[in-house]
Amino acid sequence: MIKTRFTEMFGIKHPIVQGGMQWVGRAELTSAVANAGALGFLTGLTQPTPDDLRKEIKRCREMTDQPFGVNLTILPTLVPRPYGEYIDAIIDSGIKIVETAGNNPKPFLPKMKEAGIKVIHKCTSVRHGVTAEKVGVDAISMDGFECAGHPGEDDVPNLVLLPAAANVIKIPMIASGGFADARGLVAALALGCEGINMGTRFMATKEAPIHQKVKEQIVASDERSTALILRTMRNTSRVYGNSVAKKAIEMEGEGKTIQEIGPIVAGAKGRVVYETGDMEHGIWSAGTCMGLINDIPTCKELVERIVAEAEQMIRGKLAKAIAA
Repeated sequence: MIKTRFTEMFGIKHPIVQGGMQWVGRAELTSAVANAGALGFLTGLTQPTPDDLRKEIKRCREMTDQPFGVNLTILPTLVPRPYGEYIDAIIDSGIKIVETAGNNPKPFLPKMKEAGIKVIHKCTSVRHGVTAEKVGVDAISMDGFECAGHPGEDDVPNLVLLPAAANVIKIPMIASGGFADARGLVAALALGCEGINMGTRFMATKEAPIHQKVKEQIVASDERSTALILRTMRNTSRVYGNSVAKKAIEMEGEGKTIQEIGPIVAGAKGRVVYETGDMEHGIWSAGTCMGLINDIPTCKELVERIVAEAEQMIRGKLAKAIAA
């Protein structure tokens, strides 16, 4: 067993986290991750209302008695979201772990802290991680350029980002972006982190509530199969490199506005991809770690395999590399 400050702080068996993923972080996946001894997160804003989130938390509790949390991404939107009401739903439901992302969570921290909630904030740069630590979050999820979704605008991969962050951040930190196997876990520990966060890898599991065709496409793809859209607008997003993503990049090159590009990259279209398996209906998030994914196991099989292989690597190959 690999124990770290992160596993001890959050009461989990293994230093592996399933991060919040829009349309994917539902009770079926989150409970399976929790039952495997890792830390799963429901995606708060996948639920259309705070009451729906309450129901999803209740549904997840019926599937697991292990710790799990809720992800809440705090960003300006065309239609304002009632973040305070979502936090009330989280507190009312007795959730004790929250992963925040997007804007600085400082305005929401006092209420969550008063309720005994531990907060993990997702960052894409060292400076943002330092700020999050100063405002009082309990842990950091540091997201490198390899990640699916929003990698920030600095383009720093994890081989540099993680040790640079570990040099100055003192609270527990997990590595996110590009992690899919035991080698990644061992590397993250060596780079100064206390666990790994996986999104795309957990999409390709039996319990992930998305269409089988999406899972099979992840397995069939390689590390070159993603695209970066909305770069010119400094709202970079890494998605699967399908025809829709290529069209969005083409429109950016033509100088189109976000109002013109927005309808083709709308999140609701990505939801249809996950539900129907129509791979070209819209954009959908995927990370470069697709190049490391070659099967669709259960969450339990995946977590146990990663941990067992990591332990074997640490005790075996790495230990033998030290000259007597």
